[in-house]
Amino acid sequence: MGSVTAPFVLVVTGMAFEARIAAGPHCRVVHGVRGLALEQEVSAMASRQCMGILSFGVAGGLEPTLAPGDVVLADAVCAPGERYDTDTTWLRAMHAALPHARIGTAAGADQPVLSVAAKASLHRATGALCVDMESHLAARMAAACRLPFAACRVVIDPGSRAVPAAAAAGMGDDGKTDVAAVLGGLLRAPRELPALLRLAGDAAAARGALRAARLALGDAFGLRDMRSQQADF
Repeated sequence: MGSVTAPFVLVVTGMAFEARIAAGPHCRVVHGVRGLALEQEVSAMASRQCMGILSFGVAGGLEPTLAPGDVVLADAVCAPGERYDTDTTWLRAMHAALPHARIGTAAGADQPVLSVAAKASLHRATGALCVDMESHLAARMAAACRLPFAACRVVIDPGSRAVPAAAAAGMGDDGKTDVAAVLGGLLRAPRELPALLRLAGDAAAARGALRAARLALGDAFGLRDMRSQQADF
């Protein structure tokens, strides 16, 4: 007899390390694809057993007071010409598990937002706390599939610091870090070494906070508890 697929949360991440942190028994993780390919993969996996879609991982800080390792729970996700509210009940369940998290809008972008000026401009235009390259796509697919949507992101680079070009060069399309590209960028611009080392420290803080958030949220990222509470009424 064929096995029945258990209910799961569909988790959308960008990087391989985010996917490893997110992995668990009650979720399926999509990572390393963007744009139309991501939308197609999410659509294919959003079956009737999918309880909801979550955007999870790191993000660039936009709001000036956010520091590396700070957690953001989105109450809405915006992108040019688009805005999606997250599921209020799911957000409440996640905030109960992560009471220190900031709640606010997250921005989605199709291209990396790297410079301090670009971050400041996006913050002024949207009021968003942070920006990543997956949340708007995940939100779009959740709306299309009529599924609950949530976003949990941890700041890696604060709004006051630019992402070094060498680090940007290492952002592989497959979700993995291209070390050779980073080293090549550093050889071309050795003056970026201090900024690159600072970013490495920021990344370590963000990874630690992301792991802690994952543990606090539990197997189904708070969604299973939400469904259980609804079933009691």
